[in-house]
Amino acid sequence: MAAVQRLLRAASSPHGGAAAAGVRRMATSQAPAASAFPFAGEERMRRPAQERDVHWVFLGCPGVGKGTYASRLSRLLDVPHIATGDLVREELASTGPLAAQLKEIVNQGKLVSDEIILNLLSKRLKKEEEHGESGFILDGFPRTVNQAEILDGITDIDMVVNLKLREDVIVQKCLGRRTCSECGSSYNLACIDVKAENGLPPIYMSPLLPPSKCVSKMVTRDDDTEEVIRNRLQIYNEMSQPVEDFYKNQGKVLEFDLPGGIPESWPKLLQVLNLEDQELNRATA
Repeated sequence: MAAVQRLLRAASSPHGGAAAAGVRRMATSQAPAASAFPFAGEERMRRPAQERDVHWVFLGCPGVGKGTYASRLSRLLDVPHIATGDLVREELASTGPLAAQLKEIVNQGKLVSDEIILNLLSKRLKKEEEHGESGFILDGFPRTVNQAEILDGITDIDMVVNLKLREDVIVQKCLGRRTCSECGSSYNLACIDVKAENGLPPIYMSPLLPPSKCVSKMVTRDDDTEEVIRNRLQIYNEMSQPVEDFYKNQGKVLEFDLPGGIPESWPKLLQVLNLEDQELNRATA
């Protein structure tokens, strides 16, 4: 797979990302002026979802729900949902050549390098291509400008969906997370009902309560404390702004403020993407 090989070569080169991005920028600078948002053109918006290019990136702080909405859209559009966090966990659980190296990095609390992340991503893209897949929705990648430049050099990202949610709501949401120690299902005990203030809209998110068989088996993540959550948010905000700016300069960012939980947010997200969920339509009818 030529694109994957280019991705790996770019990752191993200290200047590969910038050079690849430079080529991509030159190519786009010679094209006719486009709308600030690639799907804003009426003709493209009217195209059926299955005829669109779906090379999308989902951005958003930890706990905002990137995985939830990205996975729903991947099922709706029949394209892979690729979460780099899942790729790392899958490799850690395997006997692959990177497993031992990853375990050492994770145990030491270090960040996984760009080269390793890109290696895992390239393996996944190759696997999907062998199964006839041509699109993808990336979740949790890119997280740095270097990664964005490398990715930009080997594929055209059509759209970057940046999910936004108030920090106080994110904290409540993360503090309410629970997992069943027996079946592994995830739930959320938080009932979030934030009133409108300082020009910010009200937000309501109902809890996702466990069934009776799981109630006594609920466990909390060790890192789901308010101090750790706020620290994660601060680090993310510092790291993500350059990536957001990178894609904003290309006119590819759709910022979406979540108005509430899934029942409130999913229909509105579909609306701005000009997509239809037949199951949702049947339920509404």
